[in-house]
Amino acid sequence: MVVNMPRILLAEDDNDMRRFLAKALENAGHDVISFDNGKSAYERLREEPFSLLLTDIVMPEMDGIELARRATQLDPDLKVMFITGFAAVALNPGSEAPKDAKVLSKPFHLKDLVQEVDRMLAA
Repeated sequence: MVVNMPRILLAEDDNDMRRFLAKALENAGHDVISFDNGKSAYERLREEPFSLLLTDIVMPEMDGIELARRATQLDPDLKVMFITGFAAVALNPGSEAPKDAKVLSKPFHLKDLVQEVDRMLAA
Protein backbone atom coordinates (compact mmCIF):
# COMPACT_ATOMS: atom_id res chain seq x y z
CA MET A 1 0.00 0.00 0.00
CA VAL A 2 1.35 3.42 -0.94
CA VAL A 3 0.87 6.09 1.69
CA ASN A 4 0.69 9.61 0.36
CA MET A 5 3.41 11.65 2.03
CA PRO A 6 2.21 15.09 3.13
CA ARG A 7 3.51 17.67 0.69
CA ILE A 8 4.83 21.02 1.84
CA LEU A 9 4.91 24.12 -0.34
CA LEU A 10 7.67 26.44 0.85
CA ALA A 11 7.73 30.10 -0.24
CA GLU A 12 10.83 32.02 0.93
CA ASP A 13 12.61 34.72 -1.04
CA ASP A 14 15.95 34.34 0.76
CA ASN A 15 17.86 31.70 -1.24
CA ASP A 16 20.03 30.45 1.63
CA MET A 17 17.11 30.30 4.06
CA ARG A 18 14.93 28.50 1.49
CA ARG A 19 17.59 25.83 0.83
CA PHE A 20 18.27 25.46 4.56
CA LEU A 21 14.57 24.98 5.42
CA ALA A 22 13.87 22.63 2.51
CA LYS A 23 16.88 20.46 3.43
CA ALA A 24 15.87 20.28 7.11
CA LEU A 25 12.30 19.28 6.24
CA GLU A 26 13.44 16.75 3.62
CA ASN A 27 15.86 15.24 6.15
CA ALA A 28 12.87 14.87 8.50
CA GLY A 29 11.07 12.87 5.80
CA HIS A 30 8.91 15.54 4.20
CA ASP A 31 8.27 16.12 0.50
CA VAL A 32 9.06 19.81 -0.09
CA ILE A 33 8.52 21.94 -3.20
CA SER A 34 10.01 25.42 -2.83
CA PHE A 35 9.66 28.77 -4.56
CA ASP A 36 11.38 32.12 -4.15
CA ASN A 37 8.20 34.21 -4.38
CA GLY A 38 4.52 34.04 -3.54
CA LYS A 39 3.29 34.41 -7.11
CA SER A 40 5.10 31.28 -8.34
CA ALA A 41 4.06 29.35 -5.24
CA TYR A 42 0.43 30.31 -5.82
CA GLU A 43 0.57 29.17 -9.44
CA ARG A 44 1.82 25.74 -8.26
CA LEU A 45 -0.92 25.56 -5.61
CA ARG A 46 -3.50 26.03 -8.34
CA GLU A 47 -2.08 22.99 -10.17
CA GLU A 48 -1.89 20.43 -7.34
CA PRO A 49 -2.82 19.93 -3.69
CA PHE A 50 -0.47 20.40 -0.76
CA SER A 51 -0.88 19.61 2.94
CA LEU A 52 0.96 22.63 4.30
CA LEU A 53 1.96 26.07 3.08
CA LEU A 54 5.12 27.29 4.82
CA THR A 55 5.71 30.88 3.80
CA ASP A 56 7.72 33.93 4.64
CA ILE A 57 5.54 37.02 5.04
CA VAL A 58 7.70 39.69 3.42
CA MET A 59 8.36 38.70 -0.22
CA PRO A 60 8.33 40.43 -3.60
CA GLU A 61 5.44 40.08 -6.08
CA MET A 62 2.98 38.56 -3.58
CA ASP A 63 3.55 38.62 0.18
CA GLY A 64 2.97 35.58 2.37
CA ILE A 65 -0.31 36.82 3.83
CA GLU A 66 -1.83 37.37 0.40
CA LEU A 67 -0.47 33.98 -0.71
CA ALA A 68 -2.01 32.27 2.34
CA ARG A 69 -5.34 34.07 1.88
CA ARG A 70 -5.59 33.02 -1.77
CA ALA A 71 -4.29 29.51 -1.05
CA THR A 72 -6.91 28.85 1.63
CA GLN A 73 -9.62 30.10 -0.74
CA LEU A 74 -8.46 27.39 -3.17
CA ASP A 75 -8.17 24.76 -0.44
CA PRO A 76 -9.87 25.54 2.89
CA ASP A 77 -8.16 22.49 4.48
CA LEU A 78 -4.64 23.71 3.67
CA LYS A 79 -2.61 24.26 6.83
CA VAL A 80 -0.56 27.47 6.93
CA MET A 81 2.58 28.41 8.82
CA PHE A 82 4.28 31.78 8.52
CA ILE A 83 8.01 32.15 9.12
CA THR A 84 8.92 35.74 9.71
CA GLY A 85 11.04 38.29 11.43
CA PHE A 86 7.87 40.40 11.65
CA ALA A 87 5.53 38.35 13.87
CA ALA A 88 3.40 41.37 14.73
CA VAL A 89 2.44 41.71 11.06
CA ALA A 90 1.04 38.19 10.89
CA LEU A 91 -0.80 38.55 14.17
CA ASN A 92 -2.48 41.81 13.19
CA PRO A 93 -6.24 41.05 13.01
CA GLY A 94 -6.54 43.36 10.00
CA SER A 95 -4.00 41.36 8.00
CA GLU A 96 -6.58 38.82 6.76
CA ALA A 97 -4.15 36.00 7.51
CA PRO A 98 -5.93 32.64 7.84
CA LYS A 99 -7.16 32.40 11.43
CA ASP A 100 -5.64 28.98 12.13
CA ALA A 101 -2.22 29.90 10.77
CA LYS A 102 0.82 29.36 12.99
CA VAL A 103 3.60 31.92 13.20
CA LEU A 104 7.22 30.94 13.77
CA SER A 105 9.39 34.00 14.42
CA LYS A 106 12.93 34.21 13.07
CA PRO A 107 15.41 33.33 14.32
CA PHE A 108 14.23 29.83 15.17
CA HIS A 109 15.92 26.48 15.59
CA LEU A 110 15.38 23.97 12.78
CA LYS A 111 14.34 21.38 15.36
CA ASP A 112 11.49 23.69 16.43
CA LEU A 113 10.41 24.17 12.82
CA VAL A 114 10.35 20.44 12.13
CA GLN A 115 8.45 19.73 15.38
CA GLU A 116 5.86 22.40 14.59
CA VAL A 117 5.43 21.17 11.01
CA ASP A 118 5.04 17.57 12.25
CA ARG A 119 2.48 18.73 14.84
CA MET A 120 0.46 20.64 12.24
CA LEU A 121 0.49 17.77 9.74
CA ALA A 122 -0.59 15.27 12.41
CA ALA A 123 -3.58 17.41 13.45
